[in-house]
Amino acid sequence: MQDLTHYIDGDHVQGGSGRFSDVYNPATGEVQARAPLASRAEIDHAVEIAQAAQPKWAATNPQRRARVMMEFVRLLNRDMDKLAEALSREHGKTLPDAKGDVQRGLEVVEFCVGAPHLLKGEYTDGAGPGIDMYSMRQPLGVSAGITPFNFPAMIPMWMFAPAIACGNAFILKPSERAPSVPLMLAELMLEAGLPKGILQVVNGDKEAVDAILEHEGIASIGFVGSTPIAEYIYGKGCAHGKRVQCFGGAKNHMIVMPDADMEQAADALVGAGYGAAGERCMAISVAVPVGEETADRLIAALKPRIESLKVGPYTSGDDVDFGPVVTAAAKENILNLVQSGVDAGAELVVDGRDFRLQGYEDGFFVGAHLFDRVTPDMDIYRKEIFGPVLSTVRAGSYEEALKLAMDHEMGNGTAIFTRDGDAARDFANRVNVGMVGINVPIPVPVAYHTFGGWKRSAFGDVNQHGPEGVRFWTKIKTITQRWPDGSADGSNAFIIPTMG
Repeated sequence: MQDLTHYIDGDHVQGGSGRFSDVYNPATGEVQARAPLASRAEIDHAVEIAQAAQPKWAATNPQRRARVMMEFVRLLNRDMDKLAEALSREHGKTLPDAKGDVQRGLEVVEFCVGAPHLLKGEYTDGAGPGIDMYSMRQPLGVSAGITPFNFPAMIPMWMFAPAIACGNAFILKPSERAPSVPLMLAELMLEAGLPKGILQVVNGDKEAVDAILEHEGIASIGFVGSTPIAEYIYGKGCAHGKRVQCFGGAKNHMIVMPDADMEQAADALVGAGYGAAGERCMAISVAVPVGEETADRLIAALKPRIESLKVGPYTSGDDVDFGPVVTAAAKENILNLVQSGVDAGAELVVDGRDFRLQGYEDGFFVGAHLFDRVTPDMDIYRKEIFGPVLSTVRAGSYEEALKLAMDHEMGNGTAIFTRDGDAARDFANRVNVGMVGINVPIPVPVAYHTFGGWKRSAFGDVNQHGPEGVRFWTKIKTITQRWPDGSADGSNAFIIPTMG
């Protein structure tokens, strides 16, 4: 049993609230650590230190801030195996998948090395008679991020890397289910040359979240998690005058057209639906084959692939396809939703309810499930399952398939598999979903583009990382200047100024 800490002012700090959250090894079901749950006083203390450190960091020129990011990239590559092992131990995902988690965060850090270019602002010479005008992007001050368990490395780096590169200090409240990697990232940032107090990691639950939302010293907040919590954080954060971006749940559809390469589509669905045990906000959880023949061919291709998936702990080697889900409660929720699908009349083609892994009977393992003939009124279609469950909804036409994706309240990601360029272009243009894949099952944008969903998958009007990330973590100041030459008479001082 290990007692974890907060990371405040460049050092590990024991929790002072007396409250803790158990951190499990999902493969064994054993409690392996305790994470301290911060009080409001501890949040206040972290913010106070960040406020004291931030002005000097903001005054550091952007290129020097970028050099810290460059060194951080080197350290991430150096410690990749160590970070991945710690991540797998608390989350349960396989080691290759854990390394991918770190790598996708690292790529955003690489983008932040170029932040000085995006911070240059704009300049207009001669905007009016003897008048020049320029704008500058300045940091907000102290910012915060509230991040989920399913990407303990990637999503924290998606937030704190651009925020810090822009000159902000940052308070990170990671998931109490997987807190070790965020603490390790803070250590590496300090080793990379980040001044103490600029990145603080404070573990906590709702008390800490509410303290962040209400604290007058925090200017902006990023969040990734479930839609109900995203809506709560967005509403409360905005009510307290903060800039807020919140990304919530998903129900990602993959349309399979009759002309699609069925083997390619089936391979894509298996990886996108069951990778990381389905605990991804960009997982494909709904397959939509167009036409009965297409559906029959797709189910026939999927069934043997899914039945042959290897489920096990990350210690079993790189050929494991997916591991356990994160908690016993998550496992129970998944199995309850599977049972609701059976009760509602969906056809359970692959039944993983009785899956047991010898030697890991107390672990949180869930077998793979495949449903066919799911209808939009069923809970397994409407709700985000966040587990290794793929639902198949048969569509009679392309328009019917498109309507399914467009009518669902979630709008995070979607995909279409087809050889028809006209269908692909039409789908990309019309679908009301934030991230679209064409023959790509998980369309997570690369670091120099931007990530964000639509509808009830996102709250706020600015996306994560890429140029949008720099915009979110900065504010614009515009300066109009004129140097008197002695000719101005001031006779029009009471008339609104124009540039005519």
